[in-house]
Amino acid sequence: MIDMTTPAARPNDPRFSSGPCAKPPTWTIDALAEAPLGRSHRAAIGKTRLKDAIETTRDVLQIPADYKIGIVPASDTGAVEMALWSLLGARGIDMAAWESFGKGWVTDVLKQLKLEANIHEADYGHLPDLGKINFDNDVVFTWNGTTSGVRVPNGDFIPADRAGLTICDATSAAFAQNLPWEKLDVTTFSWQKVLGGEGAHGVIVLSPCAVERLETYAPAWPLPKIFRMTKGSKLIDGIFTGATINTPSMLCVEDYLFALNWAKSLGGLTALIARADASLNAIQEFVQSHDWVEFLTADPATQSNTSVCLKFTDDRIKDGPSFAKAVAKRLENEGVAYDIGAYRDAPAGLRIWCGATVEPTNVEALLPWIEWAFNAELNAQLTAA
Repeated sequence: MIDMTTPAARPNDPRFSSGPCAKPPTWTIDALAEAPLGRSHRAAIGKTRLKDAIETTRDVLQIPADYKIGIVPASDTGAVEMALWSLLGARGIDMAAWESFGKGWVTDVLKQLKLEANIHEADYGHLPDLGKINFDNDVVFTWNGTTSGVRVPNGDFIPADRAGLTICDATSAAFAQNLPWEKLDVTTFSWQKVLGGEGAHGVIVLSPCAVERLETYAPAWPLPKIFRMTKGSKLIDGIFTGATINTPSMLCVEDYLFALNWAKSLGGLTALIARADASLNAIQEFVQSHDWVEFLTADPATQSNTSVCLKFTDDRIKDGPSFAKAVAKRLENEGVAYDIGAYRDAPAGLRIWCGATVEPTNVEALLPWIEWAFNAELNAQLTAA
């Protein structure tokens, strides 16, 4: 007998999208009232706000003082492309990819930059063999696979005495997972993920080694203006002190500052990680107690605490992709969960965003609704048959 009981409690906020993500719980539109709208971002007030965003990012993420932090256009994608186009080609390249965005960077390097690279790939749910990466080369990888829910467990696979640069797409890891800055030379993310900021802006973090590469190496191809971080073989330091490459939205900057200060009020990075972990723990208990659902992640040690991907395993399901979409649609129609279907290129299932702006209590309230929607859809399928 399939239990069709409707859960009594509902999430207070049904926003579980993996980007743009839920706003901080204390956010209101009034929080942006002091944004310097209609003012130049190069005026003193604009530069101050941008500088504050950079230095508060350093504070919350515990980024070393000698690392450069820049706010750049085009979200995390823009930040990654800046790194690929500006830095690669000086030495050999290794790339690790296990989900859609990492595979996209592989395509760009091979097909657009037309460079040769050693590719270390794995299917969704798995990591490639990180021990086979050659760190005498430049290495490109994602820290957390946003579309697969698989992350590297730590930075132990990266040697301290590497010869090449490490270029890390950390967009769904920053602010929710510990990043070993001494192992990362270029790190990118967007503030629309774990801190729930507005879209279209990226952040790039450069180690001293990355800065040295920029100042001593000129790629063979022309660089678009928005990718250029040097002039006359010298770093354009203004990019990393608040003079952005192109015009930023000061409304979005103000929104990011609110999120950063909210993070500080909680206790900083440790508190942000704890919130994401609490949401993951709730889902882990749910998965352990239900035999029709599993994590897409094969190895628990690599399970993401932000982009949590689930798959349905009941052998009575006839069409997995259609079934998963129908479950997600039922949840949306009930107003208990928006935008939690699996990424379009990923295996069928659900993807629940558990970044720090999502209240763990809302994740806990969602889980009985997932069971309800699963049972309702399975019952409809069996009745139709």
